[in-house]
This record gives sequence, C-alpha cells and structure tokens, in this order.
Amino acid sequence: MELTSTSNPKVKYWQKLKERKYRKEEKLFIVEDAHLVNEAIKKNIVKEIITLNDDNYEVDTYKVTPQIMKLLSSQVSSTKIMAICYELDKQDVVGNVIVLDNLQDPGNLGTIIRSAVAFNFETIIMSDTCVDLYNPKVIRASEGMIFNINIKKCNLKEFLPTLKEKYKLVTTSVIDGKDIRNISYENIAIVIGNEGNGVSDEIANLCDENVYIKMNESCESLNAGVCASILMYEVSHE
Repeated sequence: MELTSTSNPKVKYWQKLKERKYRKEEKLFIVEDAHLVNEAIKKNIVKEIITLNDDNYEVDTYKVTPQIMKLLSSQVSSTKIMAICYELDKQDVVGNVIVLDNLQDPGNLGTIIRSAVAFNFETIIMSDTCVDLYNPKVIRASEGMIFNINIKKCNLKEFLPTLKEKYKLVTTSVIDGKDIRNISYENIAIVIGNEGNGVSDEIANLCDENVYIKMNESCESLNAGVCASILMYEVSHE
C-alpha cells in the first residue's frame, strides 16, 4: 500500500508512537534503519513495515513519501525504512542479572543492554522510574541487542527481596567496597544507580555486598554505562 499524505490517519497514528505515553498505551514501538528492522524481523515482533522503496515483506508494508518518513523519524537524517513493533515478551529472571535503579540517560541504557549481551548477562531488571526502554535513542544505542536479552521493568523495592532469595545483590561504593576482582561471582545481580545520585538508599540497603573499580585517583567517577560494562566484563571473566 502507498501513502502520500501526512494527514492520513495511519500516518497520524504512527506519529503518536513517537511519544512514550502512546507507546505504552498501544504496546508498540518504532524501530528505524535496515539493520535494526532486520533484527526485529528475526524476533518476529514486527507488525508493519514503513519504507521508501518497493519492498515486499511478510507483514503489512507501506510505501511512503520522504516527507512522511521525515515526519516519523527521530533522526536528523531520516531513515529509508522503519518498523512498527510489538513490545518484547517478559520472561522469568535467568542467568546473570544487572539491575538498574532510576537510570535516566537513554544512551547509558542502550550501552548497558549492548554490553550485557556481549558479556553473557541474560536478564536486565529496570526500576519503573527508569528511562523508557523503547526510547529511539535506547534502541539505536543498543545496536539491536535489545532484541537479544530478557528485560523486566518493575518496582525494585517490591521485587528485590524475592530476587535476594537466589541472587547476591552487589552495588558500587568507594567507601567500603571490595575490589570487584576479589569477590565471588556465583548467582550475582549487579545494581547500577542513577547517573547523578547513584543507587537510592532504600535499594542500597537491600544489597549484600559493595564493590569498587580500581582506577586513577584523579578520576572521581565513571559514566553509568561504562561502569556497568566494566563490572559485567569482570564478572564474565572471573
């Protein structure tokens, strides 16, 4: 099907999905660029394809004008293809775990998702105050790895006591933390906090152990995405 008007009801519906409120209501999100669209197709979560070309897919496909594509795109240079996708399935917590407490930067979340897959972490648990998982910047920063990991969003204060029954909760502290290289890594869940305020006191008090990353004293702290990536690397290479 070909659409040429920006006032078409279908186009207006897609445009609403650029807002978090409507993504949540419709349980849909937008994926841009061929690489990410192909990753979504592999996971069988694509509802519709929007393209500038005469492509054929096994789902409903709409050819649109460059003007419509620019209207729908979240990028400065709009893409040639995008997909409307269903939300990812939530599964039980398995494998190594990383817990995110009120993380707000979409780039950090995307980086953590990508690193989690790289270092064999199978589950990410996000607080319900974290940045939207389906923010376009998160999806791009994950480089498609968002489709290859189990991600759960919940109230951490309610969920972590249950997680503690099977996992050791570990977070960072420069005051009383142990060197990350000197702890046991069996059944571990790493807790990463907010970019500006770190892990909240309520969540920190639920943790079983504190660790730190040894680094140059002139460097006060690390970016949350970098910190999480280093910790996951150390755990995966014990």
